[in-house]
Amino acid sequence: MNRSVLLAFVCVLALGAGSALFAAEAAAPKTEAAPPPKADEEGFAPIFNGKDLTGWVGLTDGYKVENGRLVCLKETAGNIYTEKDYADFVLRVEFKLTPGANNGVGIRTPNGKQASVYGMEIQVLDDTAPQYKALKPYQFCGAIYNCVAPEQGRLKPVGEWNACEITANGRKVTVKLNGATVVDADLDKVVAAGPADGKDHPGLKNKTGRIAILGHNSLVEFRNLRVKELKANGAGK
Repeated sequence: MNRSVLLAFVCVLALGAGSALFAAEAAAPKTEAAPPPKADEEGFAPIFNGKDLTGWVGLTDGYKVENGRLVCLKETAGNIYTEKDYADFVLRVEFKLTPGANNGVGIRTPNGKQASVYGMEIQVLDDTAPQYKALKPYQFCGAIYNCVAPEQGRLKPVGEWNACEITANGRKVTVKLNGATVVDADLDKVVAAGPADGKDHPGLKNKTGRIAILGHNSLVEFRNLRVKELKANGAGK
């Protein structure tokens, strides 16, 4: 077989292989992205599906899903963040503490950053535990940690479920714990006066960021994590 005939034969084989590959790709079913979770009648959509950690990134090995609950493990806890950023929103979450448990909910937090400095951390803490008898007022459950002190005494006994609602609307952040408003903060005033601990907290100026669960080597359970984005409804502008 001369060289020109051999070259032609190779070209035909390559063309045939390419056509077969194209046909196979065309016939293969396309994987579509899962639709976003549906919002309820109030406009709240789940950010935790009760089955796995889809939609979350970070130290996911420090958590497990059990009976529809997100469980922060004592041995390997760490921080996890939503894949999505949230600017103005209402977040509802329920949590159950074990004795001495310490955790937090990050808002407007950059992925992978310390929420209490580069975002904001809403304190989740068994502040009745003896080891916390020297707490500063701005470190109790419901506080914007190290920045704004909460009203105290709204936490339910250890082992009971607590309902927390966090609203970030422009420069206003409010925190409700079991139906009572424990923080009602104007962030511009907090920045102007200086955070309660006297240190720099650049995250107070953030307009958007991740929602985070901030494990501190304590067993804490979460459920019914739901968010309502305000700008989508024309609010918070």
